[in-house]
Amino acid sequence: MNPLVLSDADYKAVFERITQLALEYVASVGDQPSFPKITGSETEALFAKPLPEQGMGNCSLDDLDRVIEFVRVTSPRFLGYVLGSGEPIGAAADLLASVLNQNVTAWRSSPSAVTIERVVVGWLAEAIGCTGFSGSLTGGGSSANLMGLALAREARVPANECGARPGTVYASEQIHMSIPKAIALLGIGRENLRLIPCDDNFRIRVDLLRTSVERDVRAGLTPIAIVGSAGTVSTGSIDPLPELAEVARESGAWFHVDGAYGALAAIAEPAKFAGLNQTDSLSLDPHKWLYQPLDCGCLLYRDAAAARRAFSHTGDYAKSLVDDPVEGFAFFEETIELSRRFRALKIWLSLRYHGLGNFREAIRNDLTHAQLLAGLIAKQPELELLAPVALSAVCFRYRSRNDADRECDALNQEILQRVVRRGKVFLSNATIHGSFALRACIVNHRTTPEDIEQVVSEVLAVGRELSAG
Repeated sequence: MNPLVLSDADYKAVFERITQLALEYVASVGDQPSFPKITGSETEALFAKPLPEQGMGNCSLDDLDRVIEFVRVTSPRFLGYVLGSGEPIGAAADLLASVLNQNVTAWRSSPSAVTIERVVVGWLAEAIGCTGFSGSLTGGGSSANLMGLALAREARVPANECGARPGTVYASEQIHMSIPKAIALLGIGRENLRLIPCDDNFRIRVDLLRTSVERDVRAGLTPIAIVGSAGTVSTGSIDPLPELAEVARESGAWFHVDGAYGALAAIAEPAKFAGLNQTDSLSLDPHKWLYQPLDCGCLLYRDAAAARRAFSHTGDYAKSLVDDPVEGFAFFEETIELSRRFRALKIWLSLRYHGLGNFREAIRNDLTHAQLLAGLIAKQPELELLAPVALSAVCFRYRSRNDADRECDALNQEILQRVVRRGKVFLSNATIHGSFALRACIVNHRTTPEDIEQVVSEVLAVGRELSAG
């Protein structure tokens, strides 16, 4: 008898136990602390146990209660990171995807899974105004940005056969850290990344971009790519995409947009994202603003042939023997992955279950909640908004008594630590014009106006407590 094969009864018992835990977790999310009260050494003591030689059977499930107790809860008041809230229909689909255990690498490997992913990618492109783009689902925005810049490199300074050649990449000083990391991994070199200053709204200065590109061209350098932001990680600012597209066309550079945070907000506010359909490639993250369970990023691109030029390198054992455009399709010819999980099932089921309109409304609610928070901050003389609210990231601080920058930074760092420890709301931080900022980012379908009001009350309570001391 195979020791890893469960009886039907044992299989059912395990799934029923886990399903019940999941139901209890979702039902209690709103009542749980926004961050668990536990230390690093306590987690080690709980979970760093010896590897068992003999199976524990159903007793192995007993510690799941502790696992759940000490995770970071997807609370409606967890507003620290640009991370979605784990929509339950998607979560249920993810369980099924794991049971099916498909390798979504080529149609012949999993006909339904590959077809569904191609359909979902088309839906996402259509939903944000990029009808006709193709692409693939990825682990997240960082891998999508890496792939997008790989397409750019191979299109402008082909390197797959003879190695990297000199070239330059341009982005704003607010760009996500995944861009310089990708440039390093692709052999372009971070010294060849030009970080362009921003205006007062944290948008790239197009005039300074043009100057930088022209200077490099005169020096004999090749512009590889211009990278725009459709929602910067700190403030949610959106670069002037049509103007960036024009500079890219003039210079012959590839135009990539990092939309991991914000691009899916085009479902609700398309006017904010004018020019998105002028990109050559675009990253976005359904595990952010479609609230899907991790992991679920996406890379869209205008020309599938560019993806094949960058990534196609197939061993004889993997080559397709059919010419049919559906049955012969292989994701591994257009991505860096060979083994790929069934990421599309959760999006496909969620969109079918709820409809795009309900996601549009949820995104609008998040945007409205951000404006509500900005308004509440403006009404409090003890609080100060530090950046415009372009999407759903709100950067602010508690004012110190004498407004000295160093004292104000120290005070707000302490406020952040105490607010997180209190467990009622979870915020993160950003640096805005050199100042330490408290940052709330709302990408959570469970968040309500009452949760937003609690952000202000918590910061005021802690700030007053510290100021009085």
